[in-house]
Amino acid sequence: MARPMVYLLQVFYSWAESWGLAIILLTLVVKGVLFPITFKSSVSMRKMQLLRPELDEIRKRYSSDKERQQLEQMKLFRERGVNPLGGCLPMLLQMPVWVALYRMLWSSVDLYQQSFLWLDDLTAREAFPSMALLLGAVTFAQQRLTPAPVDNQQAKMMMYIMPVMLTVFMIALPSGLVLYILVNSVLTVAQQIAINRYQPA
Repeated sequence: MARPMVYLLQVFYSWAESWGLAIILLTLVVKGVLFPITFKSSVSMRKMQLLRPELDEIRKRYSSDKERQQLEQMKLFRERGVNPLGGCLPMLLQMPVWVALYRMLWSSVDLYQQSFLWLDDLTAREAFPSMALLLGAVTFAQQRLTPAPVDNQQAKMMMYIMPVMLTVFMIALPSGLVLYILVNSVLTVAQQIAINRYQPA
């Protein structure tokens, strides 16, 4: 998968004459290709968020019968057309792109020591992890926009733990890959804001 991405990046570089802009254009193309799936998944997650009062009522009513609780939850999901695992699919589809871009940044001679804005080398990690910190903030905003329909304490833990974990993970990655993930996350937040207006509470 890395070779087609290198080819696409080279095409975009021939247009923009900047490897950083080429990575951003690649992000837009991948986001556009995956948009129908991510849109459907985001709408499903939004519906799950709106079902929280009914899910809480089911947990309360069948607190002593976990099996019945699960059956009633699945019945509610079927009735409302919600897929509880739908939110995982876009992330799983993005993973091969991340791996391919990571391999490409390590192996492509063209991007070696190529700068973009404040980034000295797109194939190396940032000297100061400004994009990783920004990505953590964007991830936190994304968590606030799409909270999972789970226990409040668990939701609060995930809201703070996920951005911190992602920030720490991004610090060691090439800045070109962090740029891709950051732009993709910003687009995802914008998409979620639009969906929340389209599917109001």
